[in-house]
Amino acid sequence: MSPTNTAKAAAESTTEDAGPLLRVRNLTVSFTGRRSAPWRRPFSNVAVDSVGLDIAPGETLGLVGESGSGKSTTARAILRLLRPDAGTIEAAGFRVDAFGRRVPAAYRRAVQAVFQDPLGSLDPTKVIGDIVAEPLAVHFGLRGPERAKRVADLLDQVGLAAHHARRYPYELSGGQRQRVSIARALAPEPRLIVLDEPVSALDVSVQSQVVNLLEDVRERTGVGYLFVAHDLAVVRHTSDRIAVMYRGRVVEEGPADRICELPAHPYTDALLAAAPDPDPARQRLQRRRRRELTAVAPGPAPAPGGCPFASRCPHRMPVCTDTFPDWTDVTGGGRVACHLHDDPPTPEESR
Repeated sequence: MSPTNTAKAAAESTTEDAGPLLRVRNLTVSFTGRRSAPWRRPFSNVAVDSVGLDIAPGETLGLVGESGSGKSTTARAILRLLRPDAGTIEAAGFRVDAFGRRVPAAYRRAVQAVFQDPLGSLDPTKVIGDIVAEPLAVHFGLRGPERAKRVADLLDQVGLAAHHARRYPYELSGGQRQRVSIARALAPEPRLIVLDEPVSALDVSVQSQVVNLLEDVRERTGVGYLFVAHDLAVVRHTSDRIAVMYRGRVVEEGPADRICELPAHPYTDALLAAAPDPDPARQRLQRRRRRELTAVAPGPAPAPGGCPFASRCPHRMPVCTDTFPDWTDVTGGGRVACHLHDDPPTPEESR
């Protein structure tokens, strides 16, 4: 059976459930540090706290936040590169959190990844053709001319010539190496690709090329993306919806245009104010907004169950330091976890 027919059969068997492509509920991941003394308990740092995400088939969800917010940890838990402490992960018809030590090969075929550093994620001892061909041999058993033809087709899909198959990763530019990473991820014809900062290590002139390539691939194959990044401009261009993370918690989610034009959470507002913009008028507006956001003096650290942004928030209230807010629907689509929006919008406001 050809790779295309195999992928179609797998897609037909999993889409019968009529569920989302990715469904994450109450995901919690913590890391244990060193003991400060032999008689003390080791320090535990919660990197991801009660995170919930959904991705529909063929949809792109952008996951944004500052460094250390838990974006990559969430992505690695979905890829089953680390074991979560609690929560459920359902991806491409698989219950990921129920996996044992061995991850099924069918899941590795259905969910692929593209990482930030293409040079570090490609085997430097192999030529590009062998790197792209490996998933074809492992998942579909392709050999000989059939595999070589499929490799050439994949390289052509990502904008690389056939002669690149004979080169080593160090002989290619950063953008070309990332195209190879995308071709390798597409080889098993997955249903979901986790993109962990796929363009942040590239020059600005190359970023748009890779982003446009990802969009073309999605339109052609129907694959879904979890796009992890910190650049809101890139995420807005590529994503249908955006989820904003801060210190391990998702604080806002909704349509990409609404998030970027009418942010509901103060942290999202701060992220947008810090994003560079070529328009001088918007630059002045952002500078004024940054001054307003930084004018407030830092407050006390919130309690473990409080809002993680409370100490930096210009609108903080006593309840913010003690209680994490419930989710509230936002006018324009999506929802926010902020005590400023405890009262839901009226029917007239939602129109």
